[in-house]
Amino acid sequence: MFNIFGSGISGRLISGTQEDQDEQIRGLKSALDQADAVLIGAGSGLSTAAGFTYSGERFQKYFFDFAARYGIRDMYSGGFYPFEDAEVYWAWWSRHIYYNRYVKAPSDVYPTLLALVKDKDYFVLTTNVDHQFQLAGFDKKRLFYTQGDYGLLQSVNPRIRKTYDNEEIIMRMMEAQGFVKDENGIFQVPENGSLKMRVPSELIPKCPDDGSNMTMNLRCDNTFVEDIGWHAAQKRYHDFVRRHATMRVLYLELGVGMNTPVIIKYPFWQCTAANKNAFYACINKGEAYCPEEIAKRSVCIDGDIGEVLKSF
Repeated sequence: MFNIFGSGISGRLISGTQEDQDEQIRGLKSALDQADAVLIGAGSGLSTAAGFTYSGERFQKYFFDFAARYGIRDMYSGGFYPFEDAEVYWAWWSRHIYYNRYVKAPSDVYPTLLALVKDKDYFVLTTNVDHQFQLAGFDKKRLFYTQGDYGLLQSVNPRIRKTYDNEEIIMRMMEAQGFVKDENGIFQVPENGSLKMRVPSELIPKCPDDGSNMTMNLRCDNTFVEDIGWHAAQKRYHDFVRRHATMRVLYLELGVGMNTPVIIKYPFWQCTAANKNAFYACINKGEAYCPEEIAKRSVCIDGDIGEVLKSF
């Protein structure tokens, strides 16, 4: 096992020409064809490639009123805004959760990825919380959401080691703000552009076990609840890695940055180094590299994930 922090970083990077990129993609396709199993590691860059942007037109379309009143400029920063009361707080978060959890990504990146691996023995390890893998048809028993799920709530009392589905209450909050469903059943801003920036007090979620306030099941501090489902998924992930430790495994890393490298990136590098039959692939625009020790069994593609997957 090599020392990550003492290792040189090089990888086989795309130099910019179409010929270089075609060669890298051929190498990845060959590795996929020969793989006994595929372990996908997915970060926020994958959902960004699928169209789940947190700023710009998409933000303005659904949060224009919050932008005007509070000066919020994107969904990410809005999640930290100190709203004046719970009614406004849940108006914000119900929109955030709905559009980033209960609506499919606008592009076909996730279905394209599924088509590439559905006939393989695959597993997905992801730090994303937007549920797009399941919405695209991935087997939920082959998914491990390490950082939480926008579709779950937890008590602010971390002693309550449970999570609770939020779909019903989120839909009621959206209706209460004045959103209307289109012909596809998706909530949209009404034609008159009039929305309420509050939800009724009776819709503010309370924990059914102890009556405490509720919050999102997202890993942001040490109060994050790892419930029974989380631990079951973790076990399935570890079992998958153990079963394939010496087999031809493709470690396919998609859109993973350096915010939390110990969850996906470093373990993928280590597993590839430890298994001479393994192959590592990284697709990430502007951030594609690997240690020198595994460079001969790696491809690092600096490009758009959606475009690369469609080129197979």
